[in-house]
Amino acid sequence: MFEKLHIWLTFLCTFASSAILIFMSLICLSFSESESKKSHFSDFQVNANQLFSHLGSQSILSREWLVQFRADTRFEMDIRDKGSKLIFENLSPLTLEEDIFNLARKQAREKYGILEESMPNNSVLSTHADFPLDWNGQDYYASVALIPKKSGILNVAVLLPLTDLNKSMVSQRRLFAGMDILGVFLLGLFFWFFTWRIIQPIQKSREKQTEFIASASHELRSPLTVMLSALSAMQYASPEETAHFSETIKQEGTRMGRLIDDMLTLSSADNSHFTIQKTQVELDTLLLSVYEKFELLAQKKSISLNVILPDKLVPPCCCDKERIEQVLSILLDNALCYTPSGGRIHLVLEVPSDKFILRVSDSGMGIPDSEKQAVFDRFYRCDKSHKDKKHFGLGLCIAQEIIHMHKGKIWVADTPGGGTSFVVTL
Repeated sequence: MFEKLHIWLTFLCTFASSAILIFMSLICLSFSESESKKSHFSDFQVNANQLFSHLGSQSILSREWLVQFRADTRFEMDIRDKGSKLIFENLSPLTLEEDIFNLARKQAREKYGILEESMPNNSVLSTHADFPLDWNGQDYYASVALIPKKSGILNVAVLLPLTDLNKSMVSQRRLFAGMDILGVFLLGLFFWFFTWRIIQPIQKSREKQTEFIASASHELRSPLTVMLSALSAMQYASPEETAHFSETIKQEGTRMGRLIDDMLTLSSADNSHFTIQKTQVELDTLLLSVYEKFELLAQKKSISLNVILPDKLVPPCCCDKERIEQVLSILLDNALCYTPSGGRIHLVLEVPSDKFILRVSDSGMGIPDSEKQAVFDRFYRCDKSHKDKKHFGLGLCIAQEIIHMHKGKIWVADTPGGGTSFVVTL
């Protein structure tokens, strides 16, 4: 399922990003080509005006100047005086047919009114028109001018093939296409790894959810099996045995209820329904209250339970009293469970300048470094052989959720001399 999701997400993200990339490239390319054409046409007009100005100011046309001008501008020129073509060596338009010049003059007459017969005999001002021209699929810029001279009127047709401009635009299009192809490839590569990293937390969450359901089912099945067995045995048991079986059913029912309560607490945290009610709490008093609840149990297990409080006055802490007490109870319950007889447990409160530190340290078997983070996972037990039915592996997970709701931190460290210390900062 996740592989198909990965492929579809990669395809969708790449397709959408590539479409935007290509669309923006087409806009940039269109704008660039439009500006290139405008610039090229503007240069053509400047050069054509220079030619017409020179022809109008000179009484004798210089072959050398025209040859150099043609070489510089790559213009093709057709100059006529009273209808007769002026022939210059190495200047006549050998590369273009005469019909194209005739077409240029025809368009100049019909579209722009460049007519020899419309010019007064005594006119001293030239007139011209610049326009694009298409000839058999080939693009040109054309300029047709009427230049009055003493001997008559010079009819000049100038053409500039757009071969170089078109080649430049084709090269630019290929460059844009190549960059777009490369961009699409890089986007596909990026989204392949990017979507995979996005899917990983979802996949891990799904795996954890599956493990959670499997673990919850197993934990719920155990007391249920015991209860059903006890009920079945009660049918043939004596009154004394029936009382024993009833007590067993009661204990297992309480155990199952405690597990369901823990699961509901975690479910509320997952659904953001987990709430806290903050008030001003005296943490030293809270620690003493928790100590009193566990003192008798510690004595029964021959474990030394001590409370260490600061010498100075402890300021109130803004927190949820019942939730913090729940956290301390979870940590102390775990410590009592995993600390052997004759061991010791310290319940410590420290108050640096800007925070409160709660510490529950024991002299138990300790937790390996490789498992220090995993102990906060649901249904996790560091000691797989530990069979205490009171612990389902949910307590530390609940404690972590409570501390996170308080914007605090909780972590596990080694106790000097051996054992485990759980540290909470608020």
